[in-house]
Formats: sequence, C-alpha cells, structure tokens
Amino acid sequence: MEVSSLTARQLYEQAKANPTRKKFGFGRKPMLINVDLQCAYTRVGEFVTSYETDPKQLDYVNQLAHLARLKKLPVTWTYVAYMESGEDCGVWGTRTDTPDSLQNIKVGSRRSEFDPRLVIDHVKDIIINKRMASPFHETNLQSLMVWHQCDTVVITGGSTSGCVRACVVDSISRGYRVIVPEECVADKHESPHFANLYDIAIKYGDVIPVADALAWYEAYQPEAR
Repeated sequence: MEVSSLTARQLYEQAKANPTRKKFGFGRKPMLINVDLQCAYTRVGEFVTSYETDPKQLDYVNQLAHLARLKKLPVTWTYVAYMESGEDCGVWGTRTDTPDSLQNIKVGSRRSEFDPRLVIDHVKDIIINKRMASPFHETNLQSLMVWHQCDTVVITGGSTSGCVRACVVDSISRGYRVIVPEECVADKHESPHFANLYDIAIKYGDVIPVADALAWYEAYQPEAR
C-alpha cells in the first residue's frame, strides 16, 4: 500500500512497527505534565468539544501520578480558563463566539474544573492555569523544571494535535526528553490524534505504551538530595 493512501492510524501503526530512529528514552528525572484534563474536554456528552480516547485514560493518568508522588517526582496539572471578559484570551478570543469557544471557558466555571475522576493532591501537585496552547508559554513551568532538576517530561492529556503537541515541541526545544504514553492522550477525532502521534514518534519524542511508562516509574529509585 502506498504511503499516500494510508490513513493517519495506519501511518502511525507503520511507524510504530518500523521505527526510523532510536528512542530518546527516559533521562535522570522526569516531570509528569497532565495537560488540560478538565471537564470542557473530558466529559464526553456534556460538552461539544469533548475528546475521546482509551476508556481507561484517566485511570492510567491517576496511576502515573500516584507512582510519581511515591517516588518523590513532580506532578503538574494544567488547565485553561479565562477572565469573565475573555480579554486575556488574546487573538483567540476574536473567533466566532459560540458556546464552546475557547474564551468561554471562564475561571471558576464547570468547563474549567478538573475532571472529578482525577486524583489530584492539591497540597503537593503543581497546578498551572495556562492561556495558550503550550504550558510553557508565560507560566513558571520552565523555572519549576529547573528547580526540580528534571531532564524529561512525561506528557498526558489533550488535545494530541493542539496543547499536547505544543507541549511536546516546546519541551524538546528546551532540551528535554519527551515521553508520551499512547493511551494517555486524546483528540476530538482519530485522524488528528494519530497524525500527531505519528509526527511526535518520528520527530519529537517517544510514544510508548502506558504499561512501559508505569514500569519505569515502578523501577525508579529516588536520588538523595
């Protein structure tokens, strides 16, 4: 079958079966970054923009977060929310004003809340309100990576083609190793989802089974500080 006739899923599966490069692998210390797992995107059937993926996605994310805390590794959760006027949405706020428009995710609204199925430690975990696609854009995430002496990011969340991809590209642009557990990211449709997993896998990071990520965390031994 010619490459031009393959679906996005087939391209990704082909790249997974026949890697074109060596994996970056985990480095010395990762930060788990869970991107925008908020009700606006995870409550399928409740909101127009909900993403669908592996039905156990949030269970896997909780498992990764639990293991990271046990191993004294940083856990970060990001969410998108804007002021009532929407002015801090910038040029994104100039698009068609529909109920599911980005600028209509208001601070304190149901759409801005983290999915209630998530287990978040509001004392120890890092929580970042971001306003653009990348969680590195005009937030303190970079300084926290430095403080925690992390050289690797493990990325979950949505959307694969949007905020996850932006986090991936910004991470490797800053010299970090990138790990994406396949079952832990999602998009509104499988075509952009698998097209971007393909791009990430061949260019920017390691897309691995979540079982491999969990096994790495299980085996990790915290360094004395």
